Amino acid sequence: MTGPGAGRAWTEERRERSDRSDEVRHDPAGPGARAGEGRRQHYSVGTTVRIVRYAFRSGASDYASIYTWKSWLTGWYVRVLAQVVFFALIGKLLQSDQQTWYLLVGNSVMLAAMEGIWALNLVSWERDSGTLQLLAASPSNPVVVFAARGSYLIADGLFSALGALFVAGALFRMPLPWPRILLVVPLTLLVGASAYCFGVFLAGVLIRARRLDGIVSNVGIIVFMTLCGVNVPLAAYPAPVAFVAQFLPLTHGLLAIRAVLAGDLGTALGQAALEAAVGLGWLGVCLLTFSRFVRHGRRDGSLEYA
Repeated sequence: MTGPGAGRAWTEERRERSDRSDEVRHDPAGPGARAGEGRRQHYSVGTTVRIVRYAFRSGASDYASIYTWKSWLTGWYVRVLAQVVFFALIGKLLQSDQQTWYLLVGNSVMLAAMEGIWALNLVSWERDSGTLQLLAASPSNPVVVFAARGSYLIADGLFSALGALFVAGALFRMPLPWPRILLVVPLTLLVGASAYCFGVFLAGVLIRARRLDGIVSNVGIIVFMTLCGVNVPLAAYPAPVAFVAQFLPLTHGLLAIRAVLAGDLGTALGQAALEAAVGLGWLGVCLLTFSRFVRHGRRDGSLEYA
């Protein structure tokens, strides 16, 4: 094109290019940050699944370097079985089979929740290994990487809880009705996953609070054992305390498992739905807050290596 029209078109194009350059130059995030945001926003479901798979395999490989199946059975499993037996023996001292079985079931299922809570240690483990900053720099959502990398804890908690329940149940002659007892397996998995979501949320909070993970972990376990019906029925607590327990993982899942063992499948279904709702609620909190915690950690330097 030639003539006055071509001159006006050329002038308009130069003006648009100048405006775009000024916009990029005055953007505080910078072009690199904007490109990074675009990469985060346009990840496909397939890419996210692949990230989850590799992160899980990486975490499971780290865990396998700590335990073999022999050391797991003779070390960790014997320890948690002894813990469940200890609480069941309290019921024996009370000369009540019902109390014995109540304590046995509660403390067995508590193992799945306990390992879920341990997800809050993820940040400290990665910081001590020198990988925290590398994982936080991932172009995907940080909560996806962190949560998938430690999700082997859900499986470990499941095997620990079921192993303790069935072995201790046989030792104390607790009725295990077949085939209804099989429903305990997915319910225990649900408890572990729900508690894991809660633990990942706490891990995000602890990004900026170094060396508090041990204290928070122990306090969290004590709160769960106290408030969630593990050793004392919820009806024994004041109404405000019982109300708070409704929003904690484990509470409804444990009630569902007790209902299955009692043969009340309708109650078990309702409590399982509530446990799933609690878990999804804490998962939503994770998705809303974890990336923000990581950004604050970058700004104040708390994402250091050691």
